[in-house]
Amino acid sequence: MKIDKLNVYLVRLPFKGEFSISKLDRLFSDTIIAELVCNEKGLKGYGEGLPVEFVTGETPQTVMDAIKVFVHHRKFPRNFQSIQQVWDFVDALPSGKKNNAAICALETALLDLLGQAQGKSALEYFDHTFFTPKIHYSGTVTLGSRDRVMELCHGIKSLGIKHVRVKMADNFQQNQEILEIVRCVLGNECELRVDPNGVWDTELAFRHLSLFSDLNVKVVEEPMPRHTEGFEDFAQALKNCGIYLMACESAPTLREVKRIAAEGLYKIINVKISRSGGFRRSLRIIDFIRKNGLFFQIGCTIGESGILSSAGRVLGLLCNDALCYDGSYDAYILQKNVTSQDVGFGFRGEAGRLEGNGLGIQVDPHRLKSLTQSSVSITF
Repeated sequence: MKIDKLNVYLVRLPFKGEFSISKLDRLFSDTIIAELVCNEKGLKGYGEGLPVEFVTGETPQTVMDAIKVFVHHRKFPRNFQSIQQVWDFVDALPSGKKNNAAICALETALLDLLGQAQGKSALEYFDHTFFTPKIHYSGTVTLGSRDRVMELCHGIKSLGIKHVRVKMADNFQQNQEILEIVRCVLGNECELRVDPNGVWDTELAFRHLSLFSDLNVKVVEEPMPRHTEGFEDFAQALKNCGIYLMACESAPTLREVKRIAAEGLYKIINVKISRSGGFRRSLRIIDFIRKNGLFFQIGCTIGESGILSSAGRVLGLLCNDALCYDGSYDAYILQKNVTSQDVGFGFRGEAGRLEGNGLGIQVDPHRLKSLTQSSVSITF
């Protein structure tokens, strides 16, 4: 199979409403979609990388620029026959975090194209030791007014979801109100994780300890940068309360995860396919976690299209030992999507393999065109 052309799109996906976390308020996401074209077979493979500048330093422009460079690498499989060519290509690309979204976009597009050409699901290209046919997604409560938080909680309750991530602000009273509403509406059987996205200082963090104990919070995700003065003391205090500490923004690469493991403060790693550089690199991180006494969850990035949601689904189904799963929120976050159907889940967050070859999604060319802000094409 010969790859004839690459199209790279900067796509703006509008949200259904404002999506707020401690570090930003958003009405849309800017994501990068790679389209690989095989004229001979009449096929197109799609991949996606969603840059998060405050985590990896990537922007939509740097991702597009990196993709344009990487496809001219000698290992890029223009004459494409096997999955090993994908792994050889990815392994030849730069390490570090600054190109992870670009690598994810190209890798997922190659997997989607190969799966379509060979009549296989992307799942079939991976080891199935930890495969599960079904996973259950968590719900997310974002920052907002009391009425907005109540609305989100009742929506989560109607879906029967029992694991919830609650976004935190840098204001104790606001956080207390949110958590009390969440616990009141969802009841004691719902497992709670809180996520301040790294904006707390140690004084504010310690102020939350009794609240977490009273409301039976199980996990605190990335409360502050791990080099913050007093962080080790707070990590020990959480441990004494029986609360797990999860790394997120500080764990974009295997190198960082190894550092975190050596420090011994975090117990859980949030693995996100775009931030970690695609399947190959994400699964290497997960393999290290499994072998070194840590735990992990499969996460997602705010504003993913159905392409990245489907890739996250594949990763989730390959990991029956993940503590929890975030993602497939298309129908709840996006006003418009590039796929013909949203990638979602059912009651209790249940979701399985997507039907179809490759990533199992269909990209609507008219939607893609209407949502594209800019694009570049490379013909081979």
